[in-house]
Amino acid sequence: MPDLSKHFRKGAELVAVTLFIAMFGTFLLQIFARYVLNNPLGWTVEVCIILYIWLVFWTSAFLLREHDHVSFNMLFLMAPTRGRRVMAILGLGCITVAFIAGFPVIVDYVMFMRIEKAPVTRISLDYVYAIFPVFMAALIIRGVISLWRLMRADSCDRELAVIAGDAPDIKEPTA
Repeated sequence: MPDLSKHFRKGAELVAVTLFIAMFGTFLLQIFARYVLNNPLGWTVEVCIILYIWLVFWTSAFLLREHDHVSFNMLFLMAPTRGRRVMAILGLGCITVAFIAGFPVIVDYVMFMRIEKAPVTRISLDYVYAIFPVFMAALIIRGVISLWRLMRADSCDRELAVIAGDAPDIKEPTA
């Protein structure tokens, strides 16, 4: 199983790097066209924005770990282990339930956006924002897994450490 997660992470990193390179290449093309050729390209700004949207949500869904996020956990860290567990279950439970409740509406809205097109590239906006339901689904799955680990006695302490930022939730590969 760890081997599968390592391959998945490498694949997710490859997608993120590809999105970044495409965004940066488009940005450089715009600079070259504007300042060297004196002929700005209108579509490059729109493509950069679309690639940025995809890059942010893709990375947030699949590459950011729990300890990579900014958190204000002074009360959480001051609480005893049992209190931490209760706070983690309640907080994560509320967030996960809210994301589950909002998921059908988000999917419906993204599908509705197919009637709109980006002004310059004419790309259908359902493609532009299709990454957002993927992002939400990934967060829902991560929330359910984390809640499951918090409920189990054998994995609760490790999950609390991950939430507190005391332990990485995925071991970094050594190169």
